[in-house]
Amino acid sequence: MTNDSGSHAVRELAISGGSPAFSEHQYVGRPNLPRRHTLHDALDEIFDRQWLTNAGPMVNRFEERLADMLGVEHCIAMTNGTVALEIAIRAAGLTGEVIVPSFTFIATAHALQWQEVTPVFCDIEPTTHSIDPARIESLITPRTTGIVGVHLWGNPCDVTAIQEIADRHGLRVIYDAAHAFSNTHQQRPIGGFGDAEVFSFHATKFFNTLEGGAVTTDDADLAERVRLMKNFGFTYYDQVEHVGTNGKMNEMSAAVGLAGLDSLDDVIARNRANYLAYRDNLADIPGVRLFELDENERNNHQYVVIEVDRERIGLTRDEILVALHAENVIARRYFYPGCHRMEPYRSYFPNAGLLLPWTTEIAEKVLCLPTGTSISLESVGTICAVIGDIVDQADALQRLDIDTDAMQVPQYGALKLEGIRLQ
Repeated sequence: MTNDSGSHAVRELAISGGSPAFSEHQYVGRPNLPRRHTLHDALDEIFDRQWLTNAGPMVNRFEERLADMLGVEHCIAMTNGTVALEIAIRAAGLTGEVIVPSFTFIATAHALQWQEVTPVFCDIEPTTHSIDPARIESLITPRTTGIVGVHLWGNPCDVTAIQEIADRHGLRVIYDAAHAFSNTHQQRPIGGFGDAEVFSFHATKFFNTLEGGAVTTDDADLAERVRLMKNFGFTYYDQVEHVGTNGKMNEMSAAVGLAGLDSLDDVIARNRANYLAYRDNLADIPGVRLFELDENERNNHQYVVIEVDRERIGLTRDEILVALHAENVIARRYFYPGCHRMEPYRSYFPNAGLLLPWTTEIAEKVLCLPTGTSISLESVGTICAVIGDIVDQADALQRLDIDTDAMQVPQYGALKLEGIRLQ
């Protein structure tokens, strides 16, 4: 925008008293919903059959489609990704200590601790944000039984290096693939690496079953244990042969998943278009670096991630976040402050951060920006313009003494995000 003199007109930011760039909140992780007519047909089938859970036809069909899509022998659908990870950990026989990144969603660590397995936090690589194989070996002790890697942002871990380490030390490997559904590594679908991989189909994921998850594996014995454990250990109507819990996916969730698979490519195409628009529009903004994805691989592009350079901009990531929220751009900071700085791990391992320098640094830099089918290319352009305005007006914003402790994340829809107080 220019004024009458032809010079650039400075837009007054909302945090400085101006009007917000958006009249409605622009969210990270707003649910993508399947085509209604496809889902309605499936629901009619469920109602007519009156089979709602316990390995119904929809779940079986869903598992078969996923196994075929991911190129694995076995897919076990679950009630959610966290339970799927807990059961995979137990089925793989993990005990004692398991090496895991701290820069991940807290459920990855909790899935271990919940079963009295000690998570040993490993640092990440600064460029990939994934667990650093070069740091893993130094953390192995006689109590170590496995490694849990996380394919963060859909970017695969260095699965070759991790497997080599695991083979040398006789360790099991499980991957938290919550971000990586439908992605590939060296043209091979993610889903068959390690002993097992675990997916989340939570409402915030680009592909969801409202709530849900899955364990995938090529290990028939492991798959059988997972199936037993997710259904109380039942082998027949009144026969229980194994300790277990209730991790079954219901027919309604499977129907949503099947309908979602039919429109999966359309959602990915929208995500990719948004990602490319962000890449183009952010390229000339100093102090902002887009986390770029490998264009030679299939990627779901469900996350648009930037790193904020405080020294170059003159504002912290959290100050920029507050300014964005004032514009109704509800960006999110993932995965701050790192699992090792949350309870109970903060109390259990008060000095863990000494071995996690990159985790600490990246956790202070990362912002996830809104994308998905609810975000248009025009909105992407506006969001990038807002970021540019914030950077351009950094000196003025410094004088505002922004209160980052007062910011909360607004709630929306079925997700009902709890208010998060910045620290």
